[in-house]
Amino acid sequence: MTHSVRRSLSRSLAMLLAGAAAVTFVACGGATAADGSAATAAPVQVAQADTSAAPKVKAPEPSGSVDVKKLMAAEALPDVVIGKADAPVTIVEYASMTCPHCADFHSETYPVIKKEFIDTGKAKLILREFPFDPRALAAFMLARCTGSDQRRTAMVDVLFDQQNEWAHSDNASAALLKIARLAGMSEADFKACLNNKKLQQQVVDVQQRGEKVFGVDATPTFFVNGDKYAGALSPEEMSAVIQKHL
Repeated sequence: MTHSVRRSLSRSLAMLLAGAAAVTFVACGGATAADGSAATAAPVQVAQADTSAAPKVKAPEPSGSVDVKKLMAAEALPDVVIGKADAPVTIVEYASMTCPHCADFHSETYPVIKKEFIDTGKAKLILREFPFDPRALAAFMLARCTGSDQRRTAMVDVLFDQQNEWAHSDNASAALLKIARLAGMSEADFKACLNNKKLQQQVVDVQQRGEKVFGVDATPTFFVNGDKYAGALSPEEMSAVIQKHL
């Protein structure tokens, strides 16, 4: 991310905090443009089949791999681990809160792999911030301001579940404040969080490292024990990928 993009995100976040209604919604996409917007990626079709009745699916081939030790090195923000820390399969997801394909993954695929692999100690999931637009940046900041890993995870779940209500809203500030109140934030807490320049920079730093070090240029992007998969994987595909690493 260039300095001009960083300044653009900062200015747009300030507009959002002031209640501006003109912040543009950007879908999942590729490299960020100089004005802070993002190029829209080709749509990714998300399977919504009942996995109990679906035929066995072969694991998709990874598009590359990264050094696991480097992938798991300390980030600008601490990783929030969902699952057992010693689970044999580590899934690192780079997501944008305004990305509809990311929301699809979390509504369709995540519940399946959580029940079958995360809750049983076979896999753990780490979601890292990769905002493509100011609204996603603000949402990630609010999730980090909830005060604990458990609350952050719950806030992320709510933000994905209610994505259409705030990501497309004419008044994103009011819509996000409504969700923040559910997490116990006051309006003063809300404004203080979005004015936290250090936190804003930390979120941007996580995104930059994902882009520059691991080649992330679209969301969602997953690294499963270091193997890279771009795009929202169906429950069957992600299950097959995890099984391959067990």
